[in-house]
Amino acid sequence: MRSFSSPLLSRFVPLLLALAPALGSVGRTEAEPEPTLSFRNDVLPILSRHGCASGACHAKAGGQNGFHLTVFAFDPEADYREIVHNARGRRVFPAAPEQSLLILKATNRIDHEGGQAIEPGSVAEQTLLDWIRQGMPWEIPGEPTLEGITASPPEERYARGETRSLTVTARYSDGSTRDVTHLCEFTSPDTAFATVDHDGHVTAGHTPGEGVIVARYLDHVDIARVTVPPDQLQPDAAYAALPVNNEIDRYAWERLKNLGILPSEPCSDAEFLRRATLDVTGRLPDPEKARAFLADDSPDKRARLIDELLSDANAAAYADYWSTKWGDLLRPNTQRVGVKPVYLLDDWIRRHFRENTPWDEFVSELLTAQGSSHDYGPIALWRDKREPADMAEFVSRIFLGVRLDCAKCHHHPSEKWGQDDYYSLAAFFGSMKRKGQGISAPISGEPEFWWHQAGQTGTVKHPVTDVVLAPKPPDGPVFDELPDETDPRTVLTEWMTSPDNPQFAKAAVNRVWGELFGRGIVHPVDDFRASNPGTNEPLLDWLAADFARQGYDLKELLRTILNSRLYQLSSLPNETNVADVTHFSRSYRRRLPAEVLLDAVTDLTGKPETFQGLPKGATAMQQWNHKLSNDFLDAFGRPDSSADCPCERDTSPSVVQALHLMNSDQFQAKLADAGGWAAELAKSKATEAELVEQLYLASLSRPPSDEEKRTAVAYFATEGLTRQQAIEDILWSLVNSAAFVFNH
Repeated sequence: MRSFSSPLLSRFVPLLLALAPALGSVGRTEAEPEPTLSFRNDVLPILSRHGCASGACHAKAGGQNGFHLTVFAFDPEADYREIVHNARGRRVFPAAPEQSLLILKATNRIDHEGGQAIEPGSVAEQTLLDWIRQGMPWEIPGEPTLEGITASPPEERYARGETRSLTVTARYSDGSTRDVTHLCEFTSPDTAFATVDHDGHVTAGHTPGEGVIVARYLDHVDIARVTVPPDQLQPDAAYAALPVNNEIDRYAWERLKNLGILPSEPCSDAEFLRRATLDVTGRLPDPEKARAFLADDSPDKRARLIDELLSDANAAAYADYWSTKWGDLLRPNTQRVGVKPVYLLDDWIRRHFRENTPWDEFVSELLTAQGSSHDYGPIALWRDKREPADMAEFVSRIFLGVRLDCAKCHHHPSEKWGQDDYYSLAAFFGSMKRKGQGISAPISGEPEFWWHQAGQTGTVKHPVTDVVLAPKPPDGPVFDELPDETDPRTVLTEWMTSPDNPQFAKAAVNRVWGELFGRGIVHPVDDFRASNPGTNEPLLDWLAADFARQGYDLKELLRTILNSRLYQLSSLPNETNVADVTHFSRSYRRRLPAEVLLDAVTDLTGKPETFQGLPKGATAMQQWNHKLSNDFLDAFGRPDSSADCPCERDTSPSVVQALHLMNSDQFQAKLADAGGWAAELAKSKATEAELVEQLYLASLSRPPSDEEKRTAVAYFATEGLTRQQAIEDILWSLVNSAAFVFNH
């Protein structure tokens, strides 16, 4: 048991104890029971539950009125010292517990800026009084540690407006359990589906759908799903009749059945052709290939198209497109790391995507790199993430889908991760050494060498306790007895990429899913946590397991998803799924990425863009950093060139984008160029109807409707317009349409 008295009392306690026989005993006698309350298991939950340890109260920076607790009670020992020892021990008074400031302030018996946090006479107040009366014990000898909590029922259907109660049970290391519902904090991330009060009473909303309730007890969280079905579910026969192309559809239809949602009809062949081609290669389909595909009556033509897109013949386009996506996450800023290292890393990424390197091999090579920043691309990543903690945060987010950022300074607000997890992961990178020119913005001209130094793993310490931490990944084992010659990074990558560790595969397939559907099964795609569950976790589990079975082959993953009926749904809603934006019952429209859109405009005008530092004819997708100046790409949301990776893109449409396409001088110059596609079409012998069809096939991968054809052909007869000007205007109209700017 720790000392609890103030410095003044501590001088007299030994004297009082020595005089105890004469004075009739002071303190606990042998007949008295041992303490039954502990600070960690009994007091901290009360302080957390009643908001004392929140960022708006005593856990904010600097505390409140001289009383400072840690955010989310992430450092219990510091909180114990603050209450029991600091301020000369004036906050607790074991001789008269009722007169303790901790009690008087919390119950507002004396003026308290935060008002009444604890109700007088409540169980919470009595627990605090008993704890003080027992001598403010830090812990009970041999007491079990908290291992987790369970919210029940874990999943339940609610009628609209119905209220039910949750129960939260704590599980301890000795196998015991405890009802801690009255000590939990409850939140509802989406109040449209459900709300929850202070005591865990859940009230369903009036909007059909699914939400979650998050229960938090100390540093553990769990969720309870709330499903609000529509007034009338669909008959089972409606789902039994749905086509099943692969297991993705089985899991998707089962989920939609529980929600009473029917999927949209399949998309048209033209929509599928454009969607799949853009999603695999980032380029518009060739108009002649579009014509041939639409005329093909074979029942397997979609599967054959997918195979063609993923074949070696399209390896360069596939690599450029998907390297751009992963480059956003991996490529550092050239003004921080240097031009040559970033160029070499980009080249390394593209080469591996052209060769379709398995994802586990790609990640292992990247994270165990050694050598010169001027010879080996992956060294650019180490040059950028120079400290073990920086690399740990990056690796966890990109390759495990876990955001440990908050745990760098305090316990994660809605997850189980704490500083132990953060710095234990950093310990895998504590043996890295470097030599040579460090970062000297804007351009680092000399190479820097990085390598693993044997026998140097014990260099990462806990920032609070100063204890040297053994390497340990999130939710993984402790690697505390590694041989000196072993590179801890190799141990980490072997653990990450093992088929027994599904999180690595889940993080990868969820990112790819997010690119193809506009949102991840877990969304955001890099925010896996108990309080942010996936919308279809059985489907995610199956995808991850299949990805591992296929040898972490990214092209096979794409093939599986693209062949599913779910991917091939129309973007047009039906009456049951018009409000669905999370369960993939229809295709969600996605604005084309900046590089894809610019390359599409270039293809349609026949006039290539000029990029500084790239050869003539280079595409936007072949840019190797975001510092290459281009107003079009900036307008359409490429990552901020000054931002540190991972770089996020803004995919939402904006007025700036619309104005840029409508008024861009560069776009108009491409359209009107004497050597451009419009001029070439104008000189051809094609009829006006044939010209209109060619324009639609090239831009939208479909022929025009009868009404569209009549309108466009009639436009050629406009007084004062030349044939080329009419073509330019029609093409301008198509490029400015939502059908062109979006993938749907």
